Amino acid sequence: MTDTTSYPVRLADDITGLLHTLNEHLIQATPREAAQILATVLDGENGVLGRMTGLMATGSHFAKDLSTRGLLPPEIPLALGRAANELHDIGLDLDEHTGTITAPAAPPPAATMTVPKPAVSDRPAGQHR
Repeated sequence: MTDTTSYPVRLADDITGLLHTLNEHLIQATPREAAQILATVLDGENGVLGRMTGLMATGSHFAKDLSTRGLLPPEIPLALGRAANELHDIGLDLDEHTGTITAPAAPPPAATMTVPKPAVSDRPAGQHR
């Protein structure tokens, strides 16, 4: 039997599974790995949060078109638009904390080794106390 599910629907299902897997990795991550994951997720333009915001905005426009043709109740595009706005606001709120959240992702500063210098005496050579 062939699968009649469209590619975009399968893609959405795959993304859902990947988000679950990412969450499992986050649970077990080291602080540095967790910070790297969160930095990627919270990126306002290219991260999961930014892309989800865009997806909700696109969904709202799609639903509005269907609503104006009487195929969906008007509450649906309004709810999707509200979700897009809320996600955008959440992203703005998190932007001010992104540096703090992602700080553990930065590599530790390079350790510098200092070579001890020989002790220098102000006495002429050969004089002892």
